[in-house]
Amino acid sequence: MKFNDPHSQREAEKYENPIPSREVILSVLTERGQPLDFVTLADALHLYDERDTDALKKRLRAMERDGQLLYNRRRQYVPIERTDLIAGRVIGHPDGFGFLKPDDGTPDLFLHAKQMHGLMHGDRALCSVRGLDPKGRREGAVVEVLERGTTQVVGRYFIEGNIGFVTPDNSRISQDILIPAEAAGNAQPGQIVVAAIVEQPSKRAQPSGKIVEVLGDHMAPGMEIDVAIRSHQLPHDWSAEIREEADQFGYEVAEADKLNREDLRDTPFVTIDGEDAKDFDDAVYCERDGNGWRLLVAIADVSHYVKADSAIGQEATERGTSVYFPGKVIPMLPEILSNGLCSLNPHVDRLCMICDIQIGARGKLISYQFVEGVMHSAARLTYTEMAKIVVDRDMEARRKHTPELCEHLDDLYSLYKVLRKARDRRGAIDFETAETRIVFDAERKIEAIIPTERNDAHKLIEECMILANVCAATYLSKYKIPALHRAHKGPTPEKLADLHQFLASLALTLDGGENPTPNDYTKLLNSLEGRPDKHMIQTVLLRSMSQAVYSPESDGHFGLAQTHYAHFTSPIRRYPDLLVHRAIRHLVRGGKVKDYQYTHKEMVALGEHCSMTERRADDATRDVTAWLKCEYMQEHIGESFSGIITGVTGFGLFVELSDIYVEGLVHITALTSDYYHFDPAHHRLTGENSGRIYRLGDTIHVTVARVDLDERKIDFVLAKVDGEATADRTKKPNGKSRKPATSKGKVEHASKTDPTASQKPASKKKPASKKPRKKKPNV
Repeated sequence: MKFNDPHSQREAEKYENPIPSREVILSVLTERGQPLDFVTLADALHLYDERDTDALKKRLRAMERDGQLLYNRRRQYVPIERTDLIAGRVIGHPDGFGFLKPDDGTPDLFLHAKQMHGLMHGDRALCSVRGLDPKGRREGAVVEVLERGTTQVVGRYFIEGNIGFVTPDNSRISQDILIPAEAAGNAQPGQIVVAAIVEQPSKRAQPSGKIVEVLGDHMAPGMEIDVAIRSHQLPHDWSAEIREEADQFGYEVAEADKLNREDLRDTPFVTIDGEDAKDFDDAVYCERDGNGWRLLVAIADVSHYVKADSAIGQEATERGTSVYFPGKVIPMLPEILSNGLCSLNPHVDRLCMICDIQIGARGKLISYQFVEGVMHSAARLTYTEMAKIVVDRDMEARRKHTPELCEHLDDLYSLYKVLRKARDRRGAIDFETAETRIVFDAERKIEAIIPTERNDAHKLIEECMILANVCAATYLSKYKIPALHRAHKGPTPEKLADLHQFLASLALTLDGGENPTPNDYTKLLNSLEGRPDKHMIQTVLLRSMSQAVYSPESDGHFGLAQTHYAHFTSPIRRYPDLLVHRAIRHLVRGGKVKDYQYTHKEMVALGEHCSMTERRADDATRDVTAWLKCEYMQEHIGESFSGIITGVTGFGLFVELSDIYVEGLVHITALTSDYYHFDPAHHRLTGENSGRIYRLGDTIHVTVARVDLDERKIDFVLAKVDGEATADRTKKPNGKSRKPATSKGKVEHASKTDPTASQKPASKKKPASKKPRKKKPNV
């Protein structure tokens, strides 16, 4: 090291040829008080030979990409913090404008459509604040594009006036991609293709590209998943290096790996999951212990096999999470690990991380410890089987297992009832949300969309996992080791003000003033029993909540009313859980925090990345489900249904059809014979002359008017009888009952339940009928 750098040891550990750290470079520029060119900066850092200056050039370019430095027109470097410029990620909007989400967490900058001409959704940019827009938002002006976030798009290929172009499937990318004739390959108009971006957009020119893959014809079976994978740029293929690395794992746990672990193979652990589950992250065992209980939660020891610097580990970091589509899963880990060596399959030895918990008679957490163990699952139970054994006490179901095992399962159910009471006393928020699953026929067409039913077995496992997650977060916080916590903050002041105003109009009050607690929410929810508008009020309460994220700060989980909370129980399918396991293993083995492989700064970046991959997976899954539902409803245009108003906006009403759980829009222009005014505080539209009110949670009868598969949108109009809008005459598709008991097709789940997922509602898009027509590509 040729410079006095307090971070020299860190740099030496990371790089073969260490140079001054980013912190030192920024401090030198700050001390000089003026921009420096490359030669002057290299001299100031005492870097002279070619090897060092080449390394400096690479580091400076990286600092530019990360928004730490600006390389100005005079070819000088300037610290961003000295320029009043803001670096961040661009978020596009379907209507052409966008926002810059600053890296420093400050409020978003609004980007006018003209500013978005040279940008695409996902780009990183450097912007100045040019003032406030008419709505009072900070408005930004693009100074420089730091990094391009989109290298290819998926969409439909068209030709108009001898000009070829691809219309992106991702609605946040509002620009068509020009495709020269020689770059179209074998693509035919109307087909769904993947186009690589050859020229990024500029202020004066549209992006151009070449078609690199033809996915197939529009409406082809399974196309919706292929489109979502590529549209959201989900990593889905395993490289040759990863396949080679995976092949080195066997199917049985090596005897050497079982050494120096707690041997719990004689403890009758069980896994309890859904009927179609293939990867088993968690197993449980419970026994009475004096006046309380001893609960063992065993979690697959993925961190033993997946190292951070391995090819599989790096790919797991990139993927962040498994993605569960209807009928297909994109796993975070190769199948030999996810369904094999790491999965806690029945009657085989498996490595695990054990959370050994002592719980008092009233459900209070007394103590806990973490140990590395080896286990042997006694049984693989489904939620239905577990409910029959412990809730229904079905003798036929109980006879399939030993009396000893049934006794432990009974203890587990007794513990659940105590934990449930403790949850209620704590004030954890329980929203009554309906989850659905899709039933396919033999040709992968939707036969039905039916609600999933949660029994006490689901809730039992949920409470056990929550308790283990609390123990993990408490343990990590105690030692202040860098790790990812699941942070769920309370409502923002803006959302809380809107909520208070809405509740006041209904003569309701949320206690707690400006700082309501989860218990205040729960008390209000409990007071709604018997009210016809309960669904509406619950929806507004749900939408006032913040979105849960991953962060190294232990800010607690508002919805669960927990001071400490981290995801520990699903390392096969969530990367944050794997990071938590690595931290716990480091501590369990006596490691010191200062020697841990991750720094706090690195954990901040990993938290942002994992939060992004979670949102990416949710968005992709939502797109596929919306596609399938639109395809399903194309056969029912002109039919009428009963539904519930789930959203009220200035441009219309979002309505979810009862029994089939499909959402569409009644555009405000379809509300005829009156002028309707939007009241955002009360979530309603009111007729100027008639006084007719449409509000959140109301029942309404609609007719399917139009389905746009490309836009994933369904348009409704009010159902009519004899020319009058009415609340009568509804029918179900094909006249069939949609009760779960009558479905015969294969049942597929859109996603695996996460009991601590954020309560963020799906985003609402404007209808296709109001979307501005795209201009023909500029040549």
